[in-house]
Amino acid sequence: MSIFRRLFSNADVRDEMRPLYQAVVAYARQPHWYARGGVPDTLDGRFDMIAAILSAILLRLETHPQARQQSVWLTEIFIDDMDGQLRQIGIGDMIVGKHIGKMMSALGGRLSAYRTAFAGVDSLDEALVRNLYRGDPPAAAERDHVSCSLSAFWQDIGTCDVPALLDGKLP
Repeated sequence: MSIFRRLFSNADVRDEMRPLYQAVVAYARQPHWYARGGVPDTLDGRFDMIAAILSAILLRLETHPQARQQSVWLTEIFIDDMDGQLRQIGIGDMIVGKHIGKMMSALGGRLSAYRTAFAGVDSLDEALVRNLYRGDPPAAAERDHVSCSLSAFWQDIGTCDVPALLDGKLP
C-alpha cells in the first residue's frame, strides 16, 4: 500500500522541481556547447550535455542534506522526460524500460566521473572525453571551451543559494 501512496503523492510534490529541470535542459541546450564546444548536436550529444549539467546540479544538491529529497525528485523528472523522449522517437513499450535502465546507468557513471573531476581527484578533460564526447576527443579548443565553461558553472552553482537553485535560478 505504501508504494501506491508514494507513487501518487509524489507527483504533485515533484512539480516543485520542474522549473529546475527545465533550467537544466535550457542550460544544456545553449548553442555554445555545440558550436564552440564541439558537443555533437545529436540525440546522444544532447543527452550527454543534459547529463553533464544535471550531474553538476545533483552533486551540488548532494552537499545539502535538506535538498536530498529534491535531488531524488529531480532525477525522477529526468527519468520521466527521457521516457517521453524515447517514446516520441518511436521506441516501443517493450524495450523502453531497457533504454531507461541504460540511461540511468550512464547518469550514474557520469555522476561518479564528474564528482571525482570536480573534486580535483581526476581530470575533468578526461571525464569529458569519456562521457561527453564518448571517447572521441574533440579539438583541444573545443574541449577547453567545454571544460572551462563546465568548471565555471560548477564554481557558480557552488556559491548559489540552494533554495534559489531549487527554484530553477541557475547562474
